[in-house]
Amino acid sequence: MRTSDLAQRISKRLLQDIASGGISSGQHLGAQQLADRYGVSRTPVREAMSLLETSGFLVREANRGFFVAEADIAAMNEALDAQPNSADDDYHKLAEDWLINRLPEEVTEQFLRQQYGWTKARTSEVLVRAAREGWIERKEGYGWRFLPVANTPEAFDEIYRFRMAIEPAAMLEPSFELDRRILAEQRRIQEAMLDMDFSAVPAESLLENGAIFHEELIKLSGNPFFLMALQRVNRMRRLMEYRAEVNHDRLIEQCTEHIEILDLLEAGDNLDASHKMRKHLSGALKRKSPIAWTWAADARKPSQ
Repeated sequence: MRTSDLAQRISKRLLQDIASGGISSGQHLGAQQLADRYGVSRTPVREAMSLLETSGFLVREANRGFFVAEADIAAMNEALDAQPNSADDDYHKLAEDWLINRLPEEVTEQFLRQQYGWTKARTSEVLVRAAREGWIERKEGYGWRFLPVANTPEAFDEIYRFRMAIEPAAMLEPSFELDRRILAEQRRIQEAMLDMDFSAVPAESLLENGAIFHEELIKLSGNPFFLMALQRVNRMRRLMEYRAEVNHDRLIEQCTEHIEILDLLEAGDNLDASHKMRKHLSGALKRKSPIAWTWAADARKPSQ
């Protein structure tokens, strides 16, 4: 039986999460758990797990379900490279072209289909995702309009300054409640990243691990508006950050600082954890802002 396109995409995302350490070898995988993680129903998740079982990346045990097989990063990367172009790839292509001014401010679905050779269904899927993540909107009547929300270095800087305002403050909320299960899981992921070969893991998966770390911590505030705000700006900043080359030294520093923040929270020292978080985000802004401004300068250069 032919595997659905959605199941194929979920299998790719799941494989990326395993390769990046977000999901560990030997971990039990439940259909509902993954359905919640990827925002889909359980049916395509079951298809995806069966597909990865056939490929040897998951193991099914009688009466227990699916478990992650022993990690083979080289085999995972080979499998990921062999997969056909996905909606994620097409989404990133559209984002890339918008970021470097290859597209007009307003487009039609017909224009995009001709530009990229997409089907009607793929074009709709990519546009709906871009609209959901806040950087394009449907015009009244006909066509689509790109929104200048996160494709400028000014916006990139503003996003980080906004994060510097809300993430440290969230740790000092009176409703903040420590969840040691969340801290233990984030520590496992960060420590696993320190041991991995970053060059063998998709950059997007590494960025996703960082975003999840910050979102899981802000969730502890007990204030859902902090989490909603951070998720929104994280989606927008990733449009620019996924273009950057993975910097090994920067990732080591990032993971180390994440673990230091976890140490402070586990010790009940929320004030110092808050100060550490602000310093962590300020350092990230200082490192990344020049890159964003360089991208903007390159995008303004006339085509040769």
